[in-house]
Amino acid sequence: MKIAVNAWFLDPAHAQTTGSGQYATRLLAALRELAPDLEIECVSPRRRGDWSKLHFEQVEFPRAAKRMGADIAFVPYWAPPLRSEVPVVVTIHDVIPIALPAYRGGALQRAYAGLVRAASANAAAILTDSDFSKRDILKYLNVEAARVTVAPLAVEPRFTPNVPWEDRARVRERYDLPERYVLYLGGFDPRKNIETLMQVYVWCGEAIGEEYPLVICGEPSTPVVTDGGERLSLAQMAEQLEVSDVVRFIGRVEEEDKPALYAGARCFLFPSTYEGFGLPPLEAMACGVPVVGSNAASISEVVGNAGMLVEPKDARRMAGALIAACIEDDLHERLRQRALLRAAQFTWERTATETLAVFRRVHQAHRR
Repeated sequence: MKIAVNAWFLDPAHAQTTGSGQYATRLLAALRELAPDLEIECVSPRRRGDWSKLHFEQVEFPRAAKRMGADIAFVPYWAPPLRSEVPVVVTIHDVIPIALPAYRGGALQRAYAGLVRAASANAAAILTDSDFSKRDILKYLNVEAARVTVAPLAVEPRFTPNVPWEDRARVRERYDLPERYVLYLGGFDPRKNIETLMQVYVWCGEAIGEEYPLVICGEPSTPVVTDGGERLSLAQMAEQLEVSDVVRFIGRVEEEDKPALYAGARCFLFPSTYEGFGLPPLEAMACGVPVVGSNAASISEVVGNAGMLVEPKDARRMAGALIAACIEDDLHERLRQRALLRAAQFTWERTATETLAVFRRVHQAHRR
């Protein structure tokens, strides 16, 4: 079986710096290891740019898949071709541009979303990361449930509690980390719920802020929007909420430093309101770090009983959970052990196995 892969996000500039690039890189490596006889051929674009991207997705890639005699045209992000003579399998991590009004963008972005929405209806099969995303796909894209398969994401083996002490020391010095801390690593767009993130420390800062300050991976000048629509920087938001003394900004974090950064944290705080999967909590759990955060979207599916999750806007209850997880050693140890067990269930081998089963099913159906 030959698989043609849309490799837009597999060039060196995107493979490690975008979620789609990391997903495609890890999945293809796992597929090659799982099924060495599988022919995987990546199709790269000849040019780059917005219009070139559209032309590549809709014209160049499906033509190349046909020309090479591929059995499956695999698109590892939400951009299937509207027409393809080769059966298309597409991965839709989430439907944020359709489900969330704030992310619909201008006329061109809405037109693009409309195109890929229409093209998704023609895909032979759809892969997604969680049951939550599957429900959203069925709700917004009007496709048959039988064509949508959940293949959860995973973390790399480097995310482990057994980070060498020299790496921990280097990362601690590089980012001037406190001896103990609570960590936030993620985005800063509206669905990430950054105002609640800081409001948690309005409630718990006096109790644990000095011993366990909140370390945020981002520049203090990073723009954010309050629930009321006010545009501020991260530093201004912290000042406005009077938590500047218990919140630290450490700037952009290098990819190779993340395991040590996670492993050194007491807890991971993640109040996001919408995730198609939620990779940062899984990375934290793989490093033996309990998660405190929201029970919204797919987060409960990922975290399970390895964390303490509450309603995403309930900063007061989230603060109570964080205090307990930080200061109660017995509770912290139970959550830490559960985190390690939970994270071990998510492997790239499992993702590849689910994906390969979909490829084979589509291939067999097409041959019939």
